Amino acid sequence: MKVKKDKVKLITLGCSKNLVDSEFIMSQLKSNDIEIVEDEDKAENVIINTCGFIENAKKESIDTIIRAVDRKSRGLLKNVYVAGCLSDRYKSDLEKEIPEVDKYFGATDKPHTIIGILKELGGNYKDELIGERSLTTPSHFAYLKISEGCDNPCSFCAIPIMRGGHRSKPLDQIIMEAQILASKGVKELIVIGQDTTYWGFDLNRKRELAKVLKELSEIKGIEWIRLMYAYPSRFPEDVIDVIRETPNICNYIDIPVQHVSDNVLKSMRRGITKKSLLNVLENIRTGIPGAAVRTTFIVGYPDETEKDFIELSDFVNEFEFDRLGVFTYSNEKGTTASELPDRIPMKEKLRRQKHILDLQREISLKKNRSSAGEILKVLIDRNENGYYIGRSYRDAPEIDQEIYISSDDLNIGEFYDIKIFDSEEFDLFGEKIEKTTEFKL
Repeated sequence: MKVKKDKVKLITLGCSKNLVDSEFIMSQLKSNDIEIVEDEDKAENVIINTCGFIENAKKESIDTIIRAVDRKSRGLLKNVYVAGCLSDRYKSDLEKEIPEVDKYFGATDKPHTIIGILKELGGNYKDELIGERSLTTPSHFAYLKISEGCDNPCSFCAIPIMRGGHRSKPLDQIIMEAQILASKGVKELIVIGQDTTYWGFDLNRKRELAKVLKELSEIKGIEWIRLMYAYPSRFPEDVIDVIRETPNICNYIDIPVQHVSDNVLKSMRRGITKKSLLNVLENIRTGIPGAAVRTTFIVGYPDETEKDFIELSDFVNEFEFDRLGVFTYSNEKGTTASELPDRIPMKEKLRRQKHILDLQREISLKKNRSSAGEILKVLIDRNENGYYIGRSYRDAPEIDQEIYISSDDLNIGEFYDIKIFDSEEFDLFGEKIEKTTEFKL
């Protein structure tokens, strides 16, 4: 006779890398007949997979923990377990400040964390489930994490403190995981890691991301492969060739630039000059026809002068990134930059952020208007408010723009040829056409 186990609510905060960790945890929970519920009111236990990347993320994580322990104090939960980056970095402080949490787990040693959580819930770790995940994304796309940790010395970033040094996932494990995802109907793989371009260096002193992408492209059923988190310093140029030459690798690169001023790049310890950075970006644009280039910037860094900020603004206008995000600088304890006076007021940081976003809004509007009449291969993500909503090769899920299609005969998770007829700053509008078009993604 089976013993009925308590129901669990798993809350995931932060980035897609955390999401993948949660999906591995969920697979192990389900294999132990532990029911996972969406509604916290129906759960006896809560697991919170936290983020500790920047101040806002830390606040969200702490607020979520406090809400959970409050529910526990009112008899609405039996146990609260906390894992992830915040727990890894501030475990001793959290144990003192929020002792009501039943147990804190880290993020750097995933199997140990999962084993510990299962033990608390009366389950056992199953080695045969290595590579198995319970997807929380729509079934047609999934994130594929190819590495853990980071060796880059960026002055502002606490990821190496939380996640440790770079560790490449063995290629056979990456391929096995991707094959499992493909067998479940996944059509788009989004390749992620703290620094995807570093893959292989810890294994044989060579950056071999191109090899990973090429082998993934040969998996039956995978129609799109999208590259994220490509660090610009020492960028492996053979990646450009593989993207250009391989039909099911999207002509899309997410490359976090962070800044362009030599003064700020040096203080940030980015390992690259403005000249070298521009060379990498131009090589991507010229080497990959129609490349969609996404980036992120940090404004309000302690050593960013007004002159540096103007230089950044001019660069944004000149290069015209396809997709762009902007963070305000967050002082992170333990990082090199934390020793610098955080001399720029938050009001000024927000002004700089808004200015860059306003520039990008105009760039995006101009690019979108030029899309009128274009025929794009679109993957449908969902149906909402009378529209089918999808993405072209230019857009990653959740962070980039979308295409709205008014139709009553599309299927979620399928590709269609869509002709663009209208646009807004960050959205396109299109209609399905019957003609089949050959695309290079």
